[in-house]
Amino acid sequence: MPKIIPINELKNTANISNFVEESDEPVFVTKNGYGSMVIMSIDVYEREIAKNQIVKMINESLKDMDKDDSKTSGQMFISEMKSKYDHK
Repeated sequence: MPKIIPINELKNTANISNFVEESDEPVFVTKNGYGSMVIMSIDVYEREIAKNQIVKMINESLKDMDKDDSKTSGQMFISEMKSKYDHK
């Protein structure tokens, strides 16, 4: 479950830093009862960026598939790639 804290708790930087580093989720910070910012560890940030990039690549691929009428099954594609690049 994500942690939600008021902005005045940011004064205790050591505790917040420790919690963020140990947590696998972002910490949501509120100001006057409304969402203001999100704090997360570098690992969580990089994971979220990677997820976004994957989603973007999948969406671009789906658009390309709609444009191109020549589609190949996954099994056929793998076979073609193995024959082309597997030089054992």
